[in-house]
Amino acid sequence: MEYLFFLKNSLKKLQEKIDELQYKNSIALAGGGEDRIEKQHKSGKLTARERINILVDDNSFMEIDRLRIHRCRNFNMDKNHVLGDGVITGFGSLKGRKIAIFAQDFTIFGGSLSEIVAQKICKLYKIALKSGIPVIGLNDSGGARIQEGVLSLAGYADIFCLNTMASGVIPQISVIMGPSAGGAVYSPALTDFIIMIKKSYMFITGPEVIKTVTNENVSKEDLGGSITHNTKSGVAHFSSENELEGLNLVKELFEYIPDNNSLSPIDIKYINDSSVNTKLEEINSIIPIDLDKSYNILNVIKNIVDNNKFLEVHKDFAKNIITSFARINGKVIAIVANQPQYLAGAIDINASDKAARFVRFCDCFNIPIVTLVDVPGFLPGVKQEHNGIIRHGAKLLYAYSEATVPKITIILRKAYGGAYCVMGSKHLRTDFNFALPMAEIAVIGAKGAYNIMSYNKNIDEKVFISDYANIMQNPYRAAEFGYIDEIILPQDIRIKIIQSLSLLNGKIDICPNRKHGNIPL
Repeated sequence: MEYLFFLKNSLKKLQEKIDELQYKNSIALAGGGEDRIEKQHKSGKLTARERINILVDDNSFMEIDRLRIHRCRNFNMDKNHVLGDGVITGFGSLKGRKIAIFAQDFTIFGGSLSEIVAQKICKLYKIALKSGIPVIGLNDSGGARIQEGVLSLAGYADIFCLNTMASGVIPQISVIMGPSAGGAVYSPALTDFIIMIKKSYMFITGPEVIKTVTNENVSKEDLGGSITHNTKSGVAHFSSENELEGLNLVKELFEYIPDNNSLSPIDIKYINDSSVNTKLEEINSIIPIDLDKSYNILNVIKNIVDNNKFLEVHKDFAKNIITSFARINGKVIAIVANQPQYLAGAIDINASDKAARFVRFCDCFNIPIVTLVDVPGFLPGVKQEHNGIIRHGAKLLYAYSEATVPKITIILRKAYGGAYCVMGSKHLRTDFNFALPMAEIAVIGAKGAYNIMSYNKNIDEKVFISDYANIMQNPYRAAEFGYIDEIILPQDIRIKIIQSLSLLNGKIDICPNRKHGNIPL
């Protein structure tokens, strides 16, 4: 009887403990409560948990630190503890691959960053670094929690440091799904890719402060909305109309990147979809021989990559250069291409920054780089010079020179001046350099050369231009010096890339032993 009494009493106590845990979990899972969740929904936004459930594979999410609470003792906040505080952290799988994920919960103190929120994110990062898995952050935060003062600021700095330590080691993707102001913007800015949802915003100082300090009137959208950061500042890499579209974009981007810097992106078996692939011979009609005629480089890219499919990065920023991910014969590649439809494909400050950052990401994560060249030079102008085109252009030179991944360059048409050098030339340790028969590789175009070289000389313009074209303005002279490995036909571009990638599989490039270089920033 005593044993049965003891057993019954023990089971009762165990059930009480189980009930207590279930109660605490139910409180934590409720976030800021029904009223705040309803308010979140009415504003057209999902909750943090709903976002996670959409992103990760079914039943794969493993949460950590669900029962942590803030420990602030200021402004009576100790009377309002909420389990989990303002962020959900944990691990799951995305298309069968492990990820670390955090989602700021706007229903709890506006998703503001406290000491505990920062500690939860930092713990997640440290485990992700040890495990070699990507980190995805779903950002929806009012910024630093003012009531915690320097503890909140210290928390931001701790996260920034881990963002930096993780850079180039594991991929980091940020999705801006609401406000991101003040110190909150710098963690996403340190990550590899930023996706902004429509009606989200990012800025250091808000419209009210700007009005007070500079007397400028500006709305949140114009100051730091998704359109602004995707088209003007270049802060964001992608924009989405709604949250579901943004989360699906994460999944699409995820297909092109590896889990960490010791791995390569996953190859897939190439299945030719004849319904969408255009005949390669059509490239002949896409690229006009007349240098004064424009064309859309995207049509060339579509004809080269598997099933016409590619993902543009920074699509609406610096449109004179294209950066995108694609597959060729099932293998992930990165494409950098001049876009003749904008500024004739000339390289300016923004294009330099855009391409340089993209090249460096690809080099970090073992993604081969294919460069399609049709560039008249660097964009001239007083504004460009005064704003540092020299410094910014040097970033792109640095990025290409530093990159050790397989590099393949095809000169489609123009390659003039310093822009020839910077766009993956042989001199920047590019492995294979090809050119089409109509390619023109020279210091300057024929008319420009005539204007310079005919000064105070009696030189017939037509004769000069004809001689210049025959001697200087063609790909054969570069081929004579070995700067072009082969002159190929347009319809052979794809097969040459496939052959080159096969030859470069397992490539090893040796760099000088150093702590790190000093890229011109």
